[in-house]
Amino acid sequence: MHSTKTLKTTGISIILGSCLFMLSFIKVSSYKEIVAEINTIKVPLAGNTFSSLKIENNITDSGIRNWTDIHQTFTTYVRVSKTGNVKVWLHANVPGGKSNIELSIGNHSRRIDLTGAAVKNYYAGEWTIRDTGYIAFQIKGISKTGTAFAAIDSLELAGTPFSGKTSFVPDNEGNFYYWGRRGPSVHLNYPVPEHENIAWFYTEITVPEGNDVLGSYFEADGFGQGYFGMQVNSPDTRHILFSVWSPYDTQNPNDIPDSLKIKLIKKGGGVHAGEFGNEGSGGQSYLNYIWKAGNTYKFLLHCQQQDDDHTVFTAYFYAPEKRKWLLIASFSRPRTHAYLNGLYSFLENFDPQQGAVKRMAYYGNQWICTDKGQWVELNKALFTTDNTGNKGYRMDYAGGVKEGRFYLQNCGFFNHYTLNRTVLVRQSTGVKPDIDFTDLP
Repeated sequence: MHSTKTLKTTGISIILGSCLFMLSFIKVSSYKEIVAEINTIKVPLAGNTFSSLKIENNITDSGIRNWTDIHQTFTTYVRVSKTGNVKVWLHANVPGGKSNIELSIGNHSRRIDLTGAAVKNYYAGEWTIRDTGYIAFQIKGISKTGTAFAAIDSLELAGTPFSGKTSFVPDNEGNFYYWGRRGPSVHLNYPVPEHENIAWFYTEITVPEGNDVLGSYFEADGFGQGYFGMQVNSPDTRHILFSVWSPYDTQNPNDIPDSLKIKLIKKGGGVHAGEFGNEGSGGQSYLNYIWKAGNTYKFLLHCQQQDDDHTVFTAYFYAPEKRKWLLIASFSRPRTHAYLNGLYSFLENFDPQQGAVKRMAYYGNQWICTDKGQWVELNKALFTTDNTGNKGYRMDYAGGVKEGRFYLQNCGFFNHYTLNRTVLVRQSTGVKPDIDFTDLP
């Protein structure tokens, strides 16, 4: 039998106890003061909310703004580690007229009347949360007499679920309203044999059907000086992207001295080449190629020392639809006299409006080849996440092994996650890539 305890606060009876077996909606009397509640958190909508429609300037650093479309809904996500009763207030105002909106958790909803330009807390109701993990708070417009439904800054949440560990973006320090909505990136870091000169790095990627989500970068061959993989850039644009960082530390490629610029040596047919910034700076190349979910694509990276102060990095992409290797580009990097190092793969979402959509990919058959022509299989990887995951702002990230391949998964607010720095081991295939280096373009 579960014990209960009743507290009396300003005409409200709060029942503390175990949760019901299923999610249930509970009617409560009107609230007086949020400060009378224990275990209260404030969730800014700016970094934790997603819109059902892709409309510009609806989710700002201040929260929901310019909300006029009755067909548009907003969903805010908070992860909890405890169950129990949850009370919800909306910190909001109505620019003009009166509005009625609906807030739902699961299949249970409560409608709230809002009026007045003054920002205040509107009580929505109380719900019982049975499961730990992510709670989705959905906000929907019902009616309005003015031009906009409401301007909503945050959700005020109170209850036992918030007495334990919670996960959400609490503020915009470090521009985390942006990074939080992008979601956590996940990586596979490959240990390599010591004292070997790695000249080639080979990887395969398969994106299952339905996982080629807009804004995804499925990166295959990452190394100490750059990265190489495939992206979903728009509904009708996909890139095979290869970038090399300049040794000059800047976010603006125009600041790089000529002596430290990345130089293009050659590029394949149809490949665009130029410079990039904002995430370091350097040389960038991409091929517009409509790769298909469900197909397996091969990536090959080559490193060759050009002279005592320059190293050339070359990327090749195998398109099964064309049944041949394609040259993406070859870049010369100054102040570099080294072989391949720091090998990794990753999965990221680069579109903040797509951070609520789950995606995953298989990363398999990783091999390196030394400068002496010896192939070595890489069947181990260290799983890691980025600062968004490390800070606990987002916990929807995972990695593991399925069907003999590594996999990475992120975004979508799924409940399971993989511990950061988990060591993953896949079964070795023992079958090295069948590549004649002399036949490459």
